Amino acid sequence: MTEGPDLWSHKPWWCQPWSILLSGVAVVAVSWIWLRLWWLSLPLAAAVLLWWWMFLVLVPAAYARGVADADPDPQNSTR
Repeated sequence: MTEGPDLWSHKPWWCQPWSILLSGVAVVAVSWIWLRLWWLSLPLAAAVLLWWWMFLVLVPAAYARGVADADPDPQNSTR
């Protein structure tokens, strides 16, 4: 992994990994506790998992690739 600026240092508190995880868990839990409809909570949980995958896996990986590609000094890269 390339040493460089951290993606999360550029994000506000509501876009940090802990807040993304916490809000996803809260949305699914509230839907289940309030409605008790598995056929509504299950697709909601799938959407939350997709959201987590996008913002906690794909976006940081793309950011790291972008930082590595933008590094003009190949000696500074650890690839």
